[in-house]
Parts: sequence; C-alpha cells; structure tokens
Amino acid sequence: MKKLIYSLTLIFMLGISVNTVSAATTKDKVEMTVEQKAQLERITNRVEEIKSMDKSNLSRAEKKELRKELKEMKHQARALGGGVYLSVGAIIIIILVLILVL
Repeated sequence: MKKLIYSLTLIFMLGISVNTVSAATTKDKVEMTVEQKAQLERITNRVEEIKSMDKSNLSRAEKKELRKELKEMKHQARALGGGVYLSVGAIIIIILVLILVL
C-alpha cells in the first residue's frame, strides 16, 4: 500500500514539475534597439576574434584575462537578450520546497 501511495505522489510531483519547467522556458520575444543590436554585434565579433587567435604563445595571465573577458561578454549578451533563466539547481530546490509544503 505504501508503494502505491509513494508512486502516486511521485507521479503527481513529476507532473507538476513538468508544467513548472515548461512555463519557465516560454518567454516573449523582445525587440532589441539599434544600440543593443550594435552592442551584440561587437560582442559577437570580439568572440570570433578570440576564437581565431593562436593561444599557444600566450602566457598564463593572458589566457586568464581572455577567459575573464569572455565570461563578462557572455554575461552582457545574456543581459541584452532579456528573459529569466532558471538553473537546474533552482528548479530542484523549488520542487523540494513544494514537496515539503505539501
């Protein structure tokens, strides 16, 4: 009997989580301004330039600086795109909180 109850509870929770995840992934298309498009184009060009570089002759500090620059540009590009991003860890925490509440 316990297995049946646990199975039904698990199916119910998975059903709720699927709806939550699908609701989080849908987002409205936001139009970008000319300035935002230009900024995104500059970021794209710089990333392509970094990818095409020969990194074998760079020092460790220079490589670290390039990685830092790429991370910063990735953050800027995501900010320009808009939207809300939920990580897998955040979704798991939400599900656990829902399980504890119910």
